[in-house]
Amino acid sequence: MEFTSIRIITADLAGTTAFYEAVTGTTAHRPAPVFAEVRAGGLVLALAAPETVAGLGAGAPVPGPNRGLVVEFSVPDVDAAFDRLQGSGVLGEVVLPPTTMPWGNRSTLFRDPEGNLVNLFSRPA
Repeated sequence: MEFTSIRIITADLAGTTAFYEAVTGTTAHRPAPVFAEVRAGGLVLALAAPETVAGLGAGAPVPGPNRGLVVEFSVPDVDAAFDRLQGSGVLGEVVLPPTTMPWGNRSTLFRDPEGNLVNLFSRPA
């Protein structure tokens, strides 16, 4: 078995794709109008419109915040990454400004356009 991706179903594919492109500094691969893949550091974050799962019927995932999901990215400098994103206007709700956590990581948490938490962190040297 090979892990391939995590998929987020989004009501705003263009906006969510642009958000994750800004966060990662990459350009998404768009193989279809209803689907995008953001690749960063070996991770594939798949972003898809609800049409991609409509065939699942009542059991289909729906857009909206997943209160059990945190999308995490390791960055060399949390403060610089936060300042870059804040300056670009991409940040919506900031849940935690850059903070040193009790276990030593430096983290900032904010929400993506669907309301999911995104954590940028760096480990202590």
